[in-house]
Amino acid sequence: MAAKRLLDIGGSLCGLIVLSPVLLTLALAIRVKLGSPIFFRQARAGKDGRPFRVWKFRTMTDARDSSGRLLPDRERLGRFGSFLRSYSLDELPNLLCVLTGEMSLVGPRPLILRYLPRFNERQRLRLTVKPGLTGLAQLSGRNVLDWDARLELDAQYAERVSFLFDLQLLLKTLGKVIAREGVLVAAGSDMEEFWGIQGKPEGAPSAPAGADENESLPPHTGMQAKQMR
Repeated sequence: MAAKRLLDIGGSLCGLIVLSPVLLTLALAIRVKLGSPIFFRQARAGKDGRPFRVWKFRTMTDARDSSGRLLPDRERLGRFGSFLRSYSLDELPNLLCVLTGEMSLVGPRPLILRYLPRFNERQRLRLTVKPGLTGLAQLSGRNVLDWDARLELDAQYAERVSFLFDLQLLLKTLGKVIAREGVLVAAGSDMEEFWGIQGKPEGAPSAPAGADENESLPPHTGMQAKQMR
């Protein structure tokens, strides 16, 4: 949709320019308080299941237990990281992904690649549109919702997507961020693993959906969603 793409280009470019002092300040603060790296990068599923890499500001420390294993996400998320997440400041670097066309300002939240074969037919509708910085599911309770509810809202957005609908959701997002409504500080990290149509394997741990796994991009970027049907 040409109008949606123009909105993405204009919005992301203006955002990067206007927020450049904020981005620089946050990068320096993260370097001082959390160390390096400044950014958290991870492979996610984009439109049609094509993998791409998201860029977010780092929000957690590298604190480990006596065995050298990383502590649970909530224990590594300090006051500073909580502040970044509560205002969604950690998401700002993804404006670059919007500008390059891998993401949109509005769309389903990009999920990790291993979830692709777990979607049912209805849930795969979310893959017919680009993932977004904000969206219908994010504004309807974010991770307070269970997986079925979130993915159903993503499917509804894919069915209703339009320029005017995006504008409506962007304005609602602005109000939510200012009021800090419906935002969970440790939201992404505390969601349990999504098993979908495959079902949870016996004995499998309920790993958090937002675990710090730097999944590498596969060598091919074909229409993965269609291949998995």
